[in-house]
Amino acid sequence: MSDFTLPSLLLLLATGYAAGVINTLAGGGSNLTVPALMVMGMPADVANATNRVGVLLQSVAGVHGFHRHGMLALDDALPVLVPNLLGGLVGALAAAVLPVGPLKPLLLGTMVGMSLLILLRPATVAPPAGTPALALRGRPGAWCALFFAGVYGGFVQAGVGFVLIAALAGALRYDLVRSNALKMLCTGAFTLVALIVFIVDGLVAWLPGLVLGVATMAGAAHGVRLAIRASQRTLKWFLFLMTLCASAAAMWH
Repeated sequence: MSDFTLPSLLLLLATGYAAGVINTLAGGGSNLTVPALMVMGMPADVANATNRVGVLLQSVAGVHGFHRHGMLALDDALPVLVPNLLGGLVGALAAAVLPVGPLKPLLLGTMVGMSLLILLRPATVAPPAGTPALALRGRPGAWCALFFAGVYGGFVQAGVGFVLIAALAGALRYDLVRSNALKMLCTGAFTLVALIVFIVDGLVAWLPGLVLGVATMAGAAHGVRLAIRASQRTLKWFLFLMTLCASAAAMWH
């Protein structure tokens, strides 16, 4: 990797802050931070691993913020976390030995599918505020969706927020604020699992990762405040915009 310069510092602070806001409200922030790390001279696998430091710290800040505002459904956390953590372990182990490149069609298909779902059937991923959530027990489709989100997030991270929202809002009927709160909890959990695997494999560049983490934490704290104040309609259209941006990023790369 090239020397850690002032322009590199500023790049990580700017992209990290933006990613923290974007990931808290929707997803796709890693489409900013991973390329920023690669611009610094990191190989793709090192950038993918180092990015998890920022994602983990951002998740901690987001979970704290949503919990402080009473928007985190802690009673539902454990059932949701189990399939997500199992998937995250599988994905991280796969990422340690397999190239990320072949996942591009999957990433693109996921983003395009999510965009069409929001556009054509918005109520599927944006239930009205106060909609009663469904229990995970007895819903194998939701369990599989959360497991897949963990596998995907453990492997490549970029865009996993959209997959989690589809599972939490679409399959379990959480509104978008509560979906984002649980999404941050799930992301933090499987990112911790993935990060441990990457640390063991020696793939994490700690100084850039921690700088990125400080910036993403600040962005996530701001993102929580925006999420609490925003209407479901605003969150829905922001989610739609971010899926379009993620689709464009997948095609570009």
